[in-house]
Amino acid sequence: MPTSTLLSNPVVTVNAVDLSDQCRSLSVSVKATALDATAFGDTSTKKVAGLYDNAVTLELYWSYASNETYATLATLVGTTTNVTWKPSSSATSGTNPLATLTGCYLEELPPVFTVGELASVTVTFIGGVYSVATS
Repeated sequence: MPTSTLLSNPVVTVNAVDLSDQCRSLSVSVKATALDATAFGDTSTKKVAGLYDNAVTLELYWSYASNETYATLATLVGTTTNVTWKPSSSATSGTNPLATLTGCYLEELPPVFTVGELASVTVTFIGGVYSVATS
């Protein structure tokens, strides 16, 4: 039976700074690059997992306050960092796992300013090792 998880009070940190109050959305891609393992005599292609190509994308409201969006992200462009997230602020557990992308790279910081809307930025941290803790 399908189930849905609604984030009631998610926690998102970038470089150990809590940006939960600025985060509007988060999407994750855990991808193993497919390598061709087809050999002579095979009747169909065969694939095996190669290197992982992980990413996490955050949509954040733009803020210049200390320890908020700009102050946290501006110095991370062109460097690696860690990003963590979990469904709620409750203790990490099997039903509230803490996911981490360790050593991920921030390539750009492209804020968007539009008349009549809150300023925002969508950033994608690429690469890194994906892991999940349940305790």
